[in-house]
Amino acid sequence: MTDFFQFEADFVDSLRCIPMQVRFKLDTCGIKLKLSDWNRMTTAERQALVELPCTTETEIQSYSEHIQRLIIQGTGIAPTKLPIDPYPAWLDFATVPASLQGKAQEIGVTLTQQHWAALTPLQRFALIKLSHPGHENKNFPTAIAEFNLL
Repeated sequence: MTDFFQFEADFVDSLRCIPMQVRFKLDTCGIKLKLSDWNRMTTAERQALVELPCTTETEIQSYSEHIQRLIIQGTGIAPTKLPIDPYPAWLDFATVPASLQGKAQEIGVTLTQQHWAALTPLQRFALIKLSHPGHENKNFPTAIAEFNLL
């Protein structure tokens, strides 16, 4: 999984921000990665976090251990571990989260269950993350357009 979204195009060449596919893996393995910690990593370390698999239990464990080592190496402090949702909303293709539906309606879009089911788990993850209150939501409308949901 090394495809980037178009709405990330302004930073993926330098990897100055944490791309959605890495954020997806972080949620999968339950590790909090601060942007300041990400920026302490070398470009090669960031690229490895993009490319390393994080799907099977073994891969998730390996990814978790790897990123924890990188954070400790860069900061001297162990990262915060987050609870892992065994049934995250982005894996439920049958139900559009109400908060996401509300955010979409703010920009005049109604997400149907058919739209939602047609998205990949990473696309659903991105929309959920981009719609959270307190998150910089400027990429939300761009993601909606990129995913052909207009």
